[in-house]
Amino acid sequence: MKRQQWLTGALVLGLTLSTAAVAARVRYKPFVLGHIVTKGSMSQVVMNTRKALTTHGFRVVGGYTPFANTTILCATDPELLNAAAHAKFGGFGAVERVSLTKVHGNWQVSYVNPAYTAVAYGLGPLPKTVAALKAALGAQKTFGSRRGLTRGELKPGNYHYALFMPYFDNVDRIRKFPNHMAAVNTIHANLMKHVGTSSFVYQVNVPGAPKPTTVFGVGIKSGKGGDHHILHIIDDHTDKGYAYLPYEMMVMGRRVIALRPRYRIAVNFPDTSMMGSHGFMNIMSAPPAIRKVLREVAGRKG
Repeated sequence: MKRQQWLTGALVLGLTLSTAAVAARVRYKPFVLGHIVTKGSMSQVVMNTRKALTTHGFRVVGGYTPFANTTILCATDPELLNAAAHAKFGGFGAVERVSLTKVHGNWQVSYVNPAYTAVAYGLGPLPKTVAALKAALGAQKTFGSRRGLTRGELKPGNYHYALFMPYFDNVDRIRKFPNHMAAVNTIHANLMKHVGTSSFVYQVNVPGAPKPTTVFGVGIKSGKGGDHHILHIIDDHTDKGYAYLPYEMMVMGRRVIALRPRYRIAVNFPDTSMMGSHGFMNIMSAPPAIRKVLREVAGRKG
C-alpha cells in the first residue's frame, strides 16, 4: 500500500515538473492576427468587429482612428477586469486593443495577444479572454517577434529591452491629486479639450481593486510622440502591430501613473533594433514627448 502511494506521488510530481518545464519553454509574441477581410469599407469592418466582440462577451469601451486606413477598438471583459484588480499595476492590462488596418487592399483584424499581456503585466492566466477573442476575431497566427519571449524573459521584473532601460514596475508617477475624483475629472476634461494634441479613447473603472482605479485610453495626434510618427518608423512589417495604441493613464487612489514609454514601446516591439532606419534611435525623442503629453493631460505644468 505504501509502495503504491509512493509511486502515485512520484508520478504526480513528475507530471507537475514536466508541465512546468513545458510552460517555461513556451514562447509568447505580442500580437495575434485574427483574420483578413478582403471586401468592405472601414465602417463595415468596424461594425462587424464591434458586433463580434459584443456577441462573445466583451464590452467595447471606445475607439478612434489614429491615422488613415486604421481604426482601433478597445474592449474589456469580466476576466480582464478581475485580473487587473488583483495584480500590481494590473489596470494597465484591463482593456484589450484591436486594430483594423488596410494593408495591400485587405483589412487586417489584429489584437494584442492576451497571453502575452498576462505574462508581461503579471495578470495570471486569461483562458476565457483568449478563447473569446479567438471565437470573435479568429487567431490565424501570433506575430511581433521572430522567436517570441519565454515566461521568464517576459514577466515583470525581468523584461527590459537593454541595460538602463525601465522594467514594468518602473512606472511614471505623473501627478498626485487631493482625491480620486479630482484626478479623474481633470484628465477627462483635458482629454475632451485635446490638451497637448491628445485624444480621448476610453475611460474604464476597475472594480475590486484595493484603491479606486480608473484607466484612460489616450491617443496622441501629432508631434514627436504622435501615433503616426512612432508607428510608421518602427513598424515596417507586413503584419501591423497597430494594436499597440492607445496609451494608458491610470488613476490609483489619488495618484496618476503611466507605463514608461521606453518600456511600453519595447515590450510591444521587442525585436526592434537600436540602429537602422526603423530602429529606436529614430524615435529617441518620442518617450519624452509622450510623457510631456500625459503630464499636460493630468494638468501638470513643466
